[in-house]
Amino acid sequence: MSKSKSNRKVNKQGGPIMETKRITPEQAKELLDSNQGYIYLDVRTVPEFEAGHVPGAKNVPVVEPDASGRMQLNPRYVEIVEANFGKEVKCITGCQKGGRSIKAAELLLVAGFPHVLDMRGGFGGETDEMGRVTFPGWSLRGLPSTKESAPEDRYENLAKK
Repeated sequence: MSKSKSNRKVNKQGGPIMETKRITPEQAKELLDSNQGYIYLDVRTVPEFEAGHVPGAKNVPVVEPDASGRMQLNPRYVEIVEANFGKEVKCITGCQKGGRSIKAAELLLVAGFPHVLDMRGGFGGETDEMGRVTFPGWSLRGLPSTKESAPEDRYENLAKK
């Protein structure tokens, strides 16, 4: 049996998950600036988000620290995204290096969100085992970033819905 082809989407009934479509930070910026209704879903922790993010990003962490400080999957991640933006949202997931955002995109695709893209390299860039950047992320490409965010874009408020 051969593996499934990439760039297929999940059907409305939540059919088989296919490979997540990944885009570059420049492609993400182009879509965010295109007035096609794309949002940037920053799936990093609140402190990471507050340290700097894509302008206009919405922060819904896909993992959070538990009582002992170990990172655990956010059990409300999909629920919070759906409650705030609906399943038809056109979203680009992004994290710090690109790993968590792939998982976040897959969770949304499995839940029946049809318009999900993942930004490769995240905010800070992919690194090798020595910590060297192998694929620069949003901030390393000189794309605009900010520490400011509207109250409605912050996790503390998005989690209330």
